[in-house]
Amino acid sequence: MENLEIQRLLQDKDFDKIAQLDLHPSDWAEIIQNLADEEQVLFFSYLAQDHRLEVFPYLDFDLRKNLLQQLKKSDVQHILNHLESDDRTDFLENLPSFVSAKYIDWLEPDKKSEAQTLLGYQENSIGRLMSTTYISLFDDKSIEQAISYIRKNGFDNDNLNLIYIIDRQGKLLGEVHLRKLLLVPVHQKIHDLLETCHAQVQATADQEACIQAFKQYDDRISIPVLNEENQLLGIVTVDDVLHASEEENTEDIQKFGGLEALDFPYQSTSILELVRKRAGWLILLFFSEMLTTTAMGHYEEEIQKAVMLSFFVPLIISSGGNSGSQAATLIIRALALGEIQLSSWWQVFRRELFSGALLGLVLGLIGFGRIAIGSLVFGQYSEHWFLIACTICFSLIGVVVWGTITGAMLPFFLKKMGLDPATSSAPFVATLSDVTGLIIYFTIASLVLGGTLI
Repeated sequence: MENLEIQRLLQDKDFDKIAQLDLHPSDWAEIIQNLADEEQVLFFSYLAQDHRLEVFPYLDFDLRKNLLQQLKKSDVQHILNHLESDDRTDFLENLPSFVSAKYIDWLEPDKKSEAQTLLGYQENSIGRLMSTTYISLFDDKSIEQAISYIRKNGFDNDNLNLIYIIDRQGKLLGEVHLRKLLLVPVHQKIHDLLETCHAQVQATADQEACIQAFKQYDDRISIPVLNEENQLLGIVTVDDVLHASEEENTEDIQKFGGLEALDFPYQSTSILELVRKRAGWLILLFFSEMLTTTAMGHYEEEIQKAVMLSFFVPLIISSGGNSGSQAATLIIRALALGEIQLSSWWQVFRRELFSGALLGLVLGLIGFGRIAIGSLVFGQYSEHWFLIACTICFSLIGVVVWGTITGAMLPFFLKKMGLDPATSSAPFVATLSDVTGLIIYFTIASLVLGGTLI
């Protein structure tokens, strides 16, 4: 049915007919999210129970939360009990603890135990991502027995591409592609088709490890999750990893912008929470910038003797901050992608040292040219313009080199300390470069202009 027809049905509030359309769950979700608040629950209730289960994970978190608050308890229980384990965990972990506990109590005993187990894993661990919906078989089964088992237990399983083979202790032995089961004689044993499962992740590992595993083994749609005894606990699918990757990137970007990562989407975060998340960094940076004022005060005498030096302060400190932010961005992203390791710090130091020197030279020559033109064409900067131009040129080289090295090395230091490199945010690097940039600038000015303007 055309979109125009759907729009007409929506305008007529013909929810019953819309609910009978053959649409993808994400399309249903988009329709619901575009409805008025009071119509969302009404329309959702028109959907068949199976459709509700398919649509629910595609809805925004706030809408899912509001729906469950307004639906009947029996409907809520049906949704929560029949959701995929990873979708249920993703929803419950973002709720306030007292709400999450209430919903867990509404689960059937086996689902309750499963939910508590998954939520028991540390936040941002692979255990929080994994699904317990998969097919595993013992290696001594025949192909005929395997196919019979899959037919009986795989009807509601969306992860049938790979069948995981375990021993009697639950340890992972390998995997078998479903297509092989269908193409070989039924009397053969599963063991004869066993393939080594190279892609494996630990349930307690950080989600970043899972993202890297999917990048390394990019032909897979799922990866088995094991415990320390090599026992199969569940699987992680590529759609969950895409979602986790998006969250990781969002968190890093927010941290790099100079604030704590938000716990919920922007629209779902209260103003007071936004202030709390941003105030800490702003206060820290504010006090850090006070050091800039202190540095300026230390060179008050030089500034009084050569007032024009103060004209170039914004130029100098912004160049150092910008170069530092560029370097920090490059290194943080390279560390996140695994392109460089902690042991690569010396190679990075040398590369950024030469890069910073060349970038500083480029900016220094531009600054030199600006002063030369101002003096020779417009008569600015007095008879000492050449010394002033040299001061600006050398200062820019020094400040840009220092800013670049600072921005590049700070992520390594934080990672070595066990902290998130993204917290070496652009504002923090810029503030650090401001203070040191002033010291470099006035030190060079004292050396070059000593005995003339100063």
